[in-house]
Amino acid sequence: MKKLFLLFLFINIYLAAYNQVIKGTVYDKKTKTIIYSAAVYINGTFVGTLTDQNGSFKLDISKYPLMPLTISAIGYFSVTLNDISAVKPLLIYMDPKLFELDEVVVNAKSNNWERREDLTVFRNEFLGTTGNALSCKILNENEIKFKRSAENDTLKAFAAKPIFIENKALGYKITYYLDKFEYYRRSTSFFFKGNIIFQKDSTTEESKQQFFERKRKFAYLGSRMHFFRVLWINDLNSAGFTIKNSANETIGYDKIVYQTGSHEKYLKYVQGMGICYYTKQPTSFIVFIRDNVYFDANGYFDPSCISWEGEMARQRIADLLPFEYSVK
Repeated sequence: MKKLFLLFLFINIYLAAYNQVIKGTVYDKKTKTIIYSAAVYINGTFVGTLTDQNGSFKLDISKYPLMPLTISAIGYFSVTLNDISAVKPLLIYMDPKLFELDEVVVNAKSNNWERREDLTVFRNEFLGTTGNALSCKILNENEIKFKRSAENDTLKAFAAKPIFIENKALGYKITYYLDKFEYYRRSTSFFFKGNIIFQKDSTTEESKQQFFERKRKFAYLGSRMHFFRVLWINDLNSAGFTIKNSANETIGYDKIVYQTGSHEKYLKYVQGMGICYYTKQPTSFIVFIRDNVYFDANGYFDPSCISWEGEMARQRIADLLPFEYSVK
């Protein structure tokens, strides 16, 4: 009897660990009213759902138990939750974008020439300037509003509703919840943040699927996702990656990665970390914002901990792949 009990207990623990269905309710933080049709998802994947008329949701996160959960809704700042527990229902409160919505009104006075110019800047910095970017189309550009600073140096973009993008090169439909976009004309630098959920192109045409697969593989090889996936399994050299310091010396895996558990690894700060991909000199560079960067086997990394320069910095929305992607 004791053995049967232990076996039953083990099975239940196993199922709890690998069949994580989370439940919760989403509210307006200010009014405490429920938010209907909020998107609840794992950022950068196909995994997501919407809240019902009661503001409630249920989502299976078994494939990504250690990745953050994101909640987005029209007119609200996105919420990101770490260390999600499936034990008890989540209560999530969202802040409305009242300030941004007020600023958007200013844009209504801008002329058509200014708007066309602002849209060009936005497309180039948001989608990128690669070949894949040329095959991307923002389906609801009218939802994007702009505000220029008084000295005309800073351009801000706002979108109360999600931005819908069709990527005809990689075969994805993208929903992007933009939280912030700023472009600085004088320095030609920019910053944007938000959250993304993917949908596959529904076509069954074999020639199109083959085309998508070729383009996806080309986008993947040498990407940030590729780098972190092979870093996880300590296979940088075989994949064509080399990491070098500011003195152009090769840095080994043991010098830059430490592990705190079977599913937790961190990239450690190394000043002047450059990444070579089948080259002798670094073509991409990691700039550390924090000393340690969490990453996992899917290629996910904490984007708040680092920024990029060089080749990998050119990979914008048009070149992103969902974490479900695998090379065929």
